[in-house]
Amino acid sequence: MNNSGIQRRTLVKFAAVASMGANHAFGQDFLSRPIRLMIPQGPGSGADATGRQLAEFLSKYLNTSVVVDNKPGANGILASSIVAKERPDGNTVFLTSVSLASFNQHLYKKVPYDAINDFTFISPVADASFMVIASKKSGIKNWSDFLKKAKSEPGKLTFASAGLGNSTHLYMEKIAKDLKLDLRHIPYKGSGPALMSVVSGETDLMCVTTVTALPQFEARTVTALAQSGDKRASRMADIPLIKDLAPEMPALPGWYALVGPAGMSPDVVKKLSGAVTAFLEDEQNKKKLNEQFLFPIPGSSEQIKARAIQESKIWGELIKSLNINLD
Repeated sequence: MNNSGIQRRTLVKFAAVASMGANHAFGQDFLSRPIRLMIPQGPGSGADATGRQLAEFLSKYLNTSVVVDNKPGANGILASSIVAKERPDGNTVFLTSVSLASFNQHLYKKVPYDAINDFTFISPVADASFMVIASKKSGIKNWSDFLKKAKSEPGKLTFASAGLGNSTHLYMEKIAKDLKLDLRHIPYKGSGPALMSVVSGETDLMCVTTVTALPQFEARTVTALAQSGDKRASRMADIPLIKDLAPEMPALPGWYALVGPAGMSPDVVKKLSGAVTAFLEDEQNKKKLNEQFLFPIPGSSEQIKARAIQESKIWGELIKSLNINLD
């Protein structure tokens, strides 16, 4: 082997050893400095409430300062970009979601990071409950009515969403595609205006987070057709599950997970993942999450990463078929 080859091998070996040493050091002292928990939405949002609850628990459990840093903007791309460039020492972590991990790279052509490989997946956190609702004026009283009306009057039924490419948009498109229905999409600027369009009868249908729609459901101003999840919520015991009505449909995308920059030490990941598991097993925390119709996701860093990859494929194919481009 010539000298240049020996030098290249030496440099690669040195870099690997240096990286291992750096990660070991991170694993030793990351709790001696404050942890920044970045939230991709503003104060008062669902992600903010969940993130602050998690930060408060982590601070006590890990006996260190955990500071919430709200960085809304560009549908989560701003916060994701910042975290992807941070040192992988465990002192900057991020409450990501299915939209950021599995949607954005398909919705935008110029995402400045790899949504999977530029991050270390630490732990799943929670699934958000959704429900499919209908306007009282639509005459739809249950799932069977919905299917019958959609098939007998193709292109007539409308559904509202919180915006193009939003979970509330894509899941109804997936229902339409998989069940061979022709529905018309009416996008709004946020879940609130979209929901009110269903209440008023301006639109016929919507797939919306349960915590957003529940007051209207309990006031009987909308009709609930189905709910997401593996079991019926106690306050909606009469509403069937989507998984039972349409077994071919994928899980409704609405999860949160804790991630950090790529290259984090396994020791740090294990420490943080264990803390999140303790958070999710705490009865008081479970109660607070359930009140927001958020349900703890038991699982490992490997499992939530695999879910992100799988859902990226599912929703990426749908986004491509719908020719959605938000750039």
